[in-house]
Amino acid sequence: MRKIDPDECQFCGACQSACPSEAIIHAAGTNYYEINDNCIDCGACEAECGFNAIINDNTGD
Repeated sequence: MRKIDPDECQFCGACQSACPSEAIIHAAGTNYYEINDNCIDCGACEAECGFNAIINDNTGD
């Protein structure tokens, strides 16, 4: 599962636009995005992010 590092996210929307499962949403009250349970772990967001804010967290969730 991928996660978004809020310290690196520039809130540009590139990851959200690239997501085919609409899993990337605006984290309420913040200036960054988060990935919800709709994520299919395809990597489109990570490939599109120009700020290295997407973390591939394959810890066996």
